[in-house]
Amino acid sequence: MKRQWILAGYAGDEALPTITDEDARKLTHLNIAFGHVRGDEIRVDHLRHLDRLPELKAMNPELLILLSVGGWGAGGFSEAAATAEGRASMAQSAVRMLRNLPLDGIDLDWEYPCYAEADIAASPADKTNFTLLLREMREALDLEGAEQGRHYLLTIAAGADRYYIDGTEMDRVHPYLDFVQLMTYDMRGGFQTLTGHHTNLYTPTGDLFRISVDASVRMFRDAGVPPEKIVIGAAFYSRMWRNVPNRHAGLHQMTASSGGYGPDYTRLHADYIGRNGFVRYWDEEAKAPYLFDGDSFITYDDEQSLRHKCEYIRSEGLAGVMFWEYSCDKTHRLLDALHDGLE
Repeated sequence: MKRQWILAGYAGDEALPTITDEDARKLTHLNIAFGHVRGDEIRVDHLRHLDRLPELKAMNPELLILLSVGGWGAGGFSEAAATAEGRASMAQSAVRMLRNLPLDGIDLDWEYPCYAEADIAASPADKTNFTLLLREMREALDLEGAEQGRHYLLTIAAGADRYYIDGTEMDRVHPYLDFVQLMTYDMRGGFQTLTGHHTNLYTPTGDLFRISVDASVRMFRDAGVPPEKIVIGAAFYSRMWRNVPNRHAGLHQMTASSGGYGPDYTRLHADYIGRNGFVRYWDEEAKAPYLFDGDSFITYDDEQSLRHKCEYIRSEGLAGVMFWEYSCDKTHRLLDALHDGLE
């Protein structure tokens, strides 16, 4: 029997009307970004295109659609998870979402338990409360699913580095989850003034920062997550540093500022890759491309790096791949590469 690999995409609310019939058929899972937590409840009143979901289901009846809740800077999690009443309220609000919308599950994107860097509430108690919250949600979804004669999915998006392992109990968490989506992008950028890859498969020689897709997968496996529950991340956008010293094609160079968000793949393909002075380089160790024009350094995923990620998924026995974010690639080349790589 042919194995069904997960090919999951995140799509912002504004992107829902743009998803094509062909792309919908290539995806196995679609994560709608983002619901929010307010007053210990999941809310979607700010989302404007949820009426698109039945059309997506019609395009691909096998497509599993999840409401992703959270995102960077989205709070409410620590407060809701802190009490039994708050956890129950959030779990019941998840059930209401499943009753009111054509959804197949809930994806929690709490960034991050125990950490307040995104200017949200945080507490050391988040570590155990996160486990309790997921248990409460799993039980509520299972009860609702039993009544409907079906299984509702519960997943998370997880930070890729050691901080996330330290702030959670992954050995206790994963039994409540269908799979864990590692955000193996932004691994370099907003917090670093040293240029480098932000979604690299492996860590190259000479890089002070050792995180990579492979390193992240090994951390989560060591923390108790089975490989068949691990979904790795791919990026449909870039990170960019300016005023980079013109040495080593800009790779691993100290700069005056951190790496902000660069062009999405649509713009990279149209205006940057091999254009306007930007030369594409390939890091064979990292299995990652980068661009440099003598001043600006850009790190991103392309068709070649995605093929390597797909081969890695197969060789390591992982669950599959997800990407952020659908609207970032209007060429459709990256989704095609992932789909072909997992065929």
